[in-house]
Amino acid sequence: MTRSMKNANECLIEVSKLQYQYPDGTHALRDINLKIFENQFIALIGQNGSGKTTLAKSLNGLLKPSSGYVKIDGLDTRVKGTTKKIVTKVGYVFQNPDHQLFSNTIEKEIAYGPKNIGLGHDEVNQRVQDAAQVCGVERGLFQDHPFFLTKGLRQRVAIASILAMRPKTIIVDEPTTGQDLRQSLEVMNFLRDLWLHKGHTIIIITHDMNIVADYAQRCVVLTKGELVMDGATREIFSQPDILAKAYVKPPQITRLAQDVLEYNFPKDVLSVEEMIQAFKKIARKEH
Repeated sequence: MTRSMKNANECLIEVSKLQYQYPDGTHALRDINLKIFENQFIALIGQNGSGKTTLAKSLNGLLKPSSGYVKIDGLDTRVKGTTKKIVTKVGYVFQNPDHQLFSNTIEKEIAYGPKNIGLGHDEVNQRVQDAAQVCGVERGLFQDHPFFLTKGLRQRVAIASILAMRPKTIIVDEPTTGQDLRQSLEVMNFLRDLWLHKGHTIIIITHDMNIVADYAQRCVVLTKGELVMDGATREIFSQPDILAKAYVKPPQITRLAQDVLEYNFPKDVLSVEEMIQAFKKIARKEH
């Protein structure tokens, strides 16, 4: 179910004229201008090599701009000494949790970030408990090795380790890759709960347009390192010709509705339920 755009007054991340070039000369981002606001659920979409992951890693300071700037809650990522502050504002969950987890117990994994920024013992313990509870990681698992868990649980531990830093923004790279339908829905519903009920801004990188249609309220579309579209998901998916230039196809149900526009179906259908409602509305008018 796609939610309507929320009121979003506070700008959490500001990107201006961002360029990023890798050491091998690859120009990954070109003149990106973007603002991320509080309480948004955003999908970064585009073909492989479009710059999605490079942009995401720039949004939390993992990558520094070649030119232009990224400011996170007013902190310029180019300035030395801001890293410890930035990690408390934007968390990044890697596509494969095994690339993120390194401690030999779940408790140590979740506690690592708060300890690393110098929080006291009691505060660290409280944050571990709180983050684990939100993520559904039971205390009985605290002394287990993370790699003994299922991938879905490992991902929850990875997210808990980020939540323990209490960032306003959480970036999740390909949250459903390698998971079955049940696991995918579990992860996405969990992220939506963090957005709706915990007040986090969620940014996902994904190739699954059905996930985008069901969960994201805003889409940022990239191609060849350039930002080509940015807006409400429904608005973005209603422009298939522009999306095609970014090698992105709307969900199948949206494409179906767009193929029968001559029968007065709306071009921004996002779900089977919406398609059925549109059909009923057309049928009532005809009778």
